[in-house]
Amino acid sequence: MKTPPFLPVLIGTGFGSGFSPVAPGTAGALLASVIWILLYWSLPWSVLSGVIVILIVLFTILGVWATNRLEPYWGEDPSRVVVDEMVGVWIPLLAVPADKHWYWYVLGAFVLFRFFDIVKPLGIRKMETLSGGIGVMMDDILAGIYSLILLAGVRCWIG
Repeated sequence: MKTPPFLPVLIGTGFGSGFSPVAPGTAGALLASVIWILLYWSLPWSVLSGVIVILIVLFTILGVWATNRLEPYWGEDPSRVVVDEMVGVWIPLLAVPADKHWYWYVLGAFVLFRFFDIVKPLGIRKMETLSGGIGVMMDDILAGIYSLILLAGVRCWIG
């Protein structure tokens, strides 16, 4: 069997987190959350959201590309491809406020995203019927959007 090209593997597996023997999707989402936290500590708050939006767009495009390159080697929607989970969890992280309780929102974004990604309610499962990298990315993007809406609602409700 041929070995897939390195760059699609690096991107598709979320820098290798998709090779986790247990819950690779959770490992990818966790890595993305850690990246967000490192950016939170490294960047001014006024820049953080813009950087995250750029990462979402960039890794969505790269994720579609990488998945399309990897599916011939690993099959349709391979579990090792977790770049979709990275993008998906970055979406609700856009709702994290710049206050002293930010870490609860990060935990909430992670938990909500994983819930929607695993359960796949409200049309999320339908996104998986799209072919190739688009289908792999879109279900997690929709799970991320639902998580963002809920987290933003909680943030408004709490004040």
